[in-house]
Amino acid sequence: MWRRAPRADDGRVTDIITGPQMSPLEILALLAALALVVARWLPPAARPPVTVAAGPVFALSAAALGVSGLRWQLLPVLAGGALALPFAVSPLLRRRAGRPVRRARWWVALPGSLVCAALTATGPAAAWAFPVPVLPEPTGRFAVGTRVVQWTDPERPETATPEPGDRRTVVVQLWYPAQRSPAGAQRARYLGRTEQEARTVAGALARYSGLPGFLVDGVPRAHGHAVVDAPVAGDGGRFPVVLFSPGLGGVRTQNTAWAEELASHGYVVAALDHPYDSAAVVLADGRTVGTALAATGDDAEDDRRAAETTGIRAADLGFVLTQLGRLDRGEIDGPLAGRLDTGRAAATGHSLGGAAALQAARQDRRFAAVIDLDGYPRDPEPLPFHQPALALTQALGPTTDPRYLPRLNEVLGRSTATGYRLTVPGAAHLTFTDAPLYLPPVPSLVGSLGRTRGPRVVAATTLAFLDATLRQEPGDLAGALSAYGDLTVHRPGTGG
Repeated sequence: MWRRAPRADDGRVTDIITGPQMSPLEILALLAALALVVARWLPPAARPPVTVAAGPVFALSAAALGVSGLRWQLLPVLAGGALALPFAVSPLLRRRAGRPVRRARWWVALPGSLVCAALTATGPAAAWAFPVPVLPEPTGRFAVGTRVVQWTDPERPETATPEPGDRRTVVVQLWYPAQRSPAGAQRARYLGRTEQEARTVAGALARYSGLPGFLVDGVPRAHGHAVVDAPVAGDGGRFPVVLFSPGLGGVRTQNTAWAEELASHGYVVAALDHPYDSAAVVLADGRTVGTALAATGDDAEDDRRAAETTGIRAADLGFVLTQLGRLDRGEIDGPLAGRLDTGRAAATGHSLGGAAALQAARQDRRFAAVIDLDGYPRDPEPLPFHQPALALTQALGPTTDPRYLPRLNEVLGRSTATGYRLTVPGAAHLTFTDAPLYLPPVPSLVGSLGRTRGPRVVAATTLAFLDATLRQEPGDLAGALSAYGDLTVHRPGTGG
């Protein structure tokens, strides 16, 4: 069954219009630099007071930024202001010294002023293109807490290392419904437990993506809305659990906005770092494990490696579900004991993580539902699985792997439960992550849904699916999903 839906701008999901993403101190430096640039063109009576006010403000704000941490986006602003400063101040000094004031003719001064103005304007443009991400406010009734744990599977060797005694270890971040914290409580840093971890992970992600690290230097400065180790919510009973595997080279925090939204609605989200696969995993002992995966240029070999990695990730998801059960029973210390309903668990993931979620669901019936966020199925044996499934895909185009859609339809068609494939108009592959919050809004890169609308669409559709499958809430799931894109429903026994 096909449903054509209105675009996702019907009032349910709105984008937040943001400015140039600059701090008050950065804005102060910008305004002072602009004042120094335009001072030359003001009426004679206005030039001295403007220069006297703007000069010290510019110097002090530049010094303060140097101490607090200067972002590269402000370098053009400081350069423009620094170039304009001597030309603005020189007439005042000459007048005070009793020397004649000599001003360049306008047609000589104009090119320099334009250069300074262009440099100054480059700053807010760069800050807007590569901002410090501001995560959307969760909309559920619960506050959100978070904590990071590290678990080692004694039954599985680590195949990425030659040491025979090395066992598979994963780092897991939990987001959970929490009690309201006092005003001013420190929110969790976005990319890591510490600033150093956040910078390590940001640098690794930039290298993995082929970007200069300085372009994303604002990302480690970001914080989410969750509070570290906040007390668990007193009400809400036992919470369904949602396990998440990131994309190839991705990290556990890449879908933090989505995880916080789900947690605010009463779910516990457990997102995994997969060592030797994720771009960077900082272990409890301080070691950083980078990715050991790289394209070979041989499509067949790359497919084989992707399938092998998918199998490892699927096993990681099953292991973490086991650990969450032990945590719920009190066999592992933690505040969530007695609050996790692992009988209502979903396997989810983005890209290769979505493929791992599908494979984990087929292999492990403890998972009651599965969500694939734009992931090509990699299971070498696409056998039937028995959980309801939701697959969100980007708008398919000429560059899409022609095998993707037939393969995904084949996998969903084999399920003995209803499967849903939703193509989101305006989405790109990275729309299903936090990337639109901090990368330039280039449609081919992050889609055309804006900074926050993409994450809101992903959250709204997956929440509708999880509420229907894990909580058995009544309602028209197909109708709710189809409000956000082109929906295909795969019903059991129809093969499609």
